[in-house]
Amino acid sequence: MEPITNTEELRTLCEKLRQFEYVTVDTEFMRDSTYWPQLCLVQVAGPDPTDNGAAIDPLAPGIDLTPLFDMMQDESVVKVFHAARQDIEIFVHLSGKVPHPVFDTQVAAMVLGYGDQVGYETLVNKVVRKNIDKSMRFTDWSHRPLSTKQLSYALSDVTHLRVIYEEFHERLAANGRSYWLAEEMDRLTDPSIYSIEPKDAWLRLKTRSNSPKFLAVARALGEWRETEAQRKNLPRNRVLRDDTLLDIAARQPMTEKDLDKTRGVGRNFGSSKPGQSIVEAIQAALDSPQEDWPQPKFRPELPAGIGPTVELLKVLLKLCSEEKGVAQRLVASSDDLQNIAADDNADVAAMHGWRREMFGEYALQLKHGKIGLKLKDGEVAFVELSGGDEA
Repeated sequence: MEPITNTEELRTLCEKLRQFEYVTVDTEFMRDSTYWPQLCLVQVAGPDPTDNGAAIDPLAPGIDLTPLFDMMQDESVVKVFHAARQDIEIFVHLSGKVPHPVFDTQVAAMVLGYGDQVGYETLVNKVVRKNIDKSMRFTDWSHRPLSTKQLSYALSDVTHLRVIYEEFHERLAANGRSYWLAEEMDRLTDPSIYSIEPKDAWLRLKTRSNSPKFLAVARALGEWRETEAQRKNLPRNRVLRDDTLLDIAARQPMTEKDLDKTRGVGRNFGSSKPGQSIVEAIQAALDSPQEDWPQPKFRPELPAGIGPTVELLKVLLKLCSEEKGVAQRLVASSDDLQNIAADDNADVAAMHGWRREMFGEYALQLKHGKIGLKLKDGEVAFVELSGGDEA
């Protein structure tokens, strides 16, 4: 059992895989000490149950991954992942393109009622009826050579995955939910969610003030840190911790000595090159036109007295989700329910696509007295009501 280490072997493999309807894919990567994930291994397998799959070594000297990237863009081949977000991010970083089309078995499991963000190991146990050897879970995938045990463990991820995919694909088609998953995959493969723009990095911060001045400085510091992290290929918090960044944004030190008084920075940090860059970023933010400063997000005040309506919607969500065998978290969030309670035309995910069909329409009917909820034999059930307001 040897991984593929040269471009010609990779091209031959990918030409073979592109003849299939689907290919299962998994990656092993390291990210503990870098900003960009270091891709250490790619595992792929086709539908043939007698095929043990193939491992591709992206760290092999001279290997060109272009044949793999081309296969990831082949519209005739479905790329099957489990919890695909990080895998897709890696391919986007290396190739500049989002793999397509994609089938994520974790999302499919939520659509099929396996619960919220069900783990791969759980699916293997429940669907494939096998247990995964956990001994290689925390292995160093960047170390070479990889052992037979490591490769066997890695390849089992894609061989088990095809069993899960085939069962889920069949079940989704049988219960008419294939288009539900298709909607979710459209969102997952939206290139915009994998775009990392330093100027938007501050939006990830849990800011503790709505002051435009504070937000302007936080934005400048977030952009500076993101640029530094990308340039040095270091984790963000290795460059500057979130709490330190927010403390600097709140204090807004204008001199190197003032910066040195901030908790979490090293001694004489202010006189260092990064320290000087931070002071310059703060000054530039404060000197920028105030009309360009970020404005706090407007959160409309919810009408008084909607609490009971929200609670009823929570019961309705649970009822609809259990009846359809779908994870509640995939259908609607607590914020969604509050917004629906306040506004029939709330622009939330639960009021669009398959979610509206499954839950949103019933939510409106409940709000306007067209349906009710009752206990029947100890269980909550729908009851149709005469009259009611117009929804």
